[in-house]
Formats: sequence, structure tokens, C-alpha cells
Amino acid sequence: MRCLVVEDDPDIRSDLERDLRAAGFVVDAVGDGEAAWYQGDVEDYDAVVLDLGLPRLDGLTVLRRWRSAGRTFPVEILSARGDWTEKVEGIEAGADDYLAKPYQFGELLARLRGLMRRGAGRLSSVVEIGGLRLDTTRMSATFKGAPARLSPLEFRLLDYLAHQPGRAVSAIELAEHLYGAADGGDTNAIEAIVARLRRKFGTTLISTRRGFGYQLEPLT
Repeated sequence: MRCLVVEDDPDIRSDLERDLRAAGFVVDAVGDGEAAWYQGDVEDYDAVVLDLGLPRLDGLTVLRRWRSAGRTFPVEILSARGDWTEKVEGIEAGADDYLAKPYQFGELLARLRGLMRRGAGRLSSVVEIGGLRLDTTRMSATFKGAPARLSPLEFRLLDYLAHQPGRAVSAIELAEHLYGAADGGDTNAIEAIVARLRRKFGTTLISTRRGFGYQLEPLT
């Protein structure tokens, strides 16, 4: 899953990048509002962590511009402005959730994953696809009741497809969300990951819609 971190404090930004990557995210990070507005306008993200007190362009203005432009990705505000009126203003500007600093990373991660699940119409952190069961909180998997070994990239590919129910996803889009925009675009790598997953779990797990991309079989 691909996340944009918008935070002007370099220490907090570095901590968020490190912790989110350890949790399986591909992370882009910027430190001012103009860069944030541009990134969110031209790139696709599964979630955004947004500070409000930003140089060049404040966070609420960035958020309003994104929403006015039709950008619908989930936005978690992470701000030192913890007064209830600030929270109301953030939600009304288009934020999906608001967490005040200081924060615990575990809580932030749980909130982000919850926002993404709800955006995909899922209520649980556990996804079942045929005989395969993914626990997206524990980053673990079982197949027909037995532990299944998945590489981080294999897990992230399945997790991303599970967040796109009923939609075929192109190899280019998958590459961007698994590797990031700078390193993405290697469709051969995506084809190799899909081939490995089919060898492990059967050819019907991931279907190919010619001209559109890859799609999971209906979730159970």
C-alpha cells in the first residue's frame, strides 16, 4: 500500500517513513504544503498522513484543494493542534480522521488501516480468498488452515488487490503501489510475483482480464 507523509518536522517525518515502511507501506514524504498539494494531485495514494502547520501552504488549504479536485484518498490529520474546534475544522475540510500529537504509532497505524478497509467496503482486517486467509494487521497468512509463507511483496500485492474489490488492476498500477513511483513500472516483476502466487495457491486465485489487469476471485 502506498502512503504520502506530509510533515515539516524532519525528525517526525523520518520516524513516520521508517515505521510505515516497516509496516509494509511504500512511503513518499514531503515537508511543505506546496509539495504536498502537487504530490497528491499527480500521484495515487492509498492513504495520506497530513500535518496542518506546514510552510508555504497550510494543511487545511492543501486538503481543500485535493477534495475540490476530486481526490478521494483517505486522509489522516496528524497535528499538534488538538483543540476540538481544530478537529471539527479538519473533518469539515475533508479529512477522514484526526489524531493529535503526541501520538503512538500503533494507534496511527490502526487508524490508517481502518480508513483503507472502510474505503474498500471491508469491516475486518482479515481477508479470505478461497482457501487463502490474510491477516493484514499481523501480516500473516494461512492456506487451507496451514501457515503460508509469503514474501513482503507477495503479501502487499494480495493486500492491494483485496482493497480493489471487483476491479481489475493493471501491472503498472500494481508496480507503483508496491515499489513507488520512482522505482515502479516494472511490469515483468509484477508478472513474476503473480506467477509465484499461482504456483503456491492455484491458478484461479488471481485472474487476468486481458487488456485490464489482475483481479482476485470473489472474496469470501
